[in-house]
Amino acid sequence: MNLKSGIDVIDIEIKSLQLLKKNLSKSFSDTVELLFKTKGKIIVSGIGKSGHVASKISSTLSSIGSPSFFIHPSEANHGDLGMITKNDSVILISNSGETLELLSIILHCKKLGVPIISITSEEKSTLAKKSELVLEIPKDVEACPLELAPTSSTTCTLVLGDALALALLKKRKFTSKDFLELHPGGKLGKMLLKVGDVMKKKDMIPLIKDDQKVSEAILEMTSKGEGCVGVISKKGVLKGIVTDGDLRRHMSPNLLKKKVTEIMTKKPKTLSIETSVSDAVKLMNKQSITNYFITKKMKPLGIIHLHDIL
Repeated sequence: MNLKSGIDVIDIEIKSLQLLKKNLSKSFSDTVELLFKTKGKIIVSGIGKSGHVASKISSTLSSIGSPSFFIHPSEANHGDLGMITKNDSVILISNSGETLELLSIILHCKKLGVPIISITSEEKSTLAKKSELVLEIPKDVEACPLELAPTSSTTCTLVLGDALALALLKKRKFTSKDFLELHPGGKLGKMLLKVGDVMKKKDMIPLIKDDQKVSEAILEMTSKGEGCVGVISKKGVLKGIVTDGDLRRHMSPNLLKKKVTEIMTKKPKTLSIETSVSDAVKLMNKQSITNYFITKKMKPLGIIHLHDIL
């Protein structure tokens, strides 16, 4: 019984999204154009459940390059209207389109000439009539059997907000580099870093010259703790790499006396300094490599290890 109830709710919400998709009109494209041309900020507002959704939409817009903030209608009535300027655009959310708490924001926007975009299920509502653009969501398809708790309507509003935000992202040609600048913290920010930001540099790079012996390579490898050592020419060009695996494969009584060039892996795989950390991890997993030398014209600039990234 519980499982069926859950499935029924999901089915109803899927139906509402299908209706939203089917009825999406030119007003959506016009809204994207209006928001794209907005010189100020995109203000989003709503009350109750619509307010929670409005806050999320505003946060999403800001995180992907469209400066935005949420205004609570009640706070707007007590001074926050001053946060809205002539260069802004306003998105107001109300399923019924008759939310009294939004009235002061509507009047203030009309006074300043600030365009209003409404998200509502009632195209003939007061809010819709006072809006420059109306984004209509399906009505009378709430998943709540009592038709009381906002369910499908808030889902549609949330999805519509995501659609607007991502359409703006594409129009602004927002990149992963731009995303990193706005998300310097957390896992996402770190995975968008470049290997040049996290690599070990200078004296921390395990390197030996191509005329040195394996015994010296082991000392260098051990002292730097990287599990490998790069072999460079007199001009500083990376010619090869000696790993723990190379030592095991060439194990013999006279191994320590051999030149590193006799056991090194030639033409090792390297990364450019601009490679993202996430791409480096993917390559490490795909190629079963735990270390990469970071080079420019095959001259070592640094080294990166999977454990350092993790």
